[in-house]
Amino acid sequence: MDVQLKRGLLDICVLAAIRTEDSYGYQIIRDMKPYVEISESTLYPILRRLESSQLLDVRSAEHNGRLRKYYHITPQGTRRLDEFQEEWKEILSIYEFIVKEDKRDEEAGIPKGTVEQTV
Repeated sequence: MDVQLKRGLLDICVLAAIRTEDSYGYQIIRDMKPYVEISESTLYPILRRLESSQLLDVRSAEHNGRLRKYYHITPQGTRRLDEFQEEWKEILSIYEFIVKEDKRDEEAGIPKGTVEQTV
């Protein structure tokens, strides 16, 4: 997958993971795991980037004697998620255009990867 595309999608996934309630790094990773694998070394730069873009806020709270950072989506972050949902409709339309020939060939019984020749 294209690195820039994946980067943008991961940003959106992180925002979605904290959309309904504040969360912390390890929990965000666990919440995303059924859908996408993300490591701590990938997550924390994303969190910093989203914070610097004012898409999320961070606060520290004590948990079991240690400080833990909790992330909260901002109104701007929520708007970004809403915008993405609209953008995704366009992405799906583009995908449908790309695969339409494959679907037409499949419906005609032409194996994928072969070219029908006319004489």
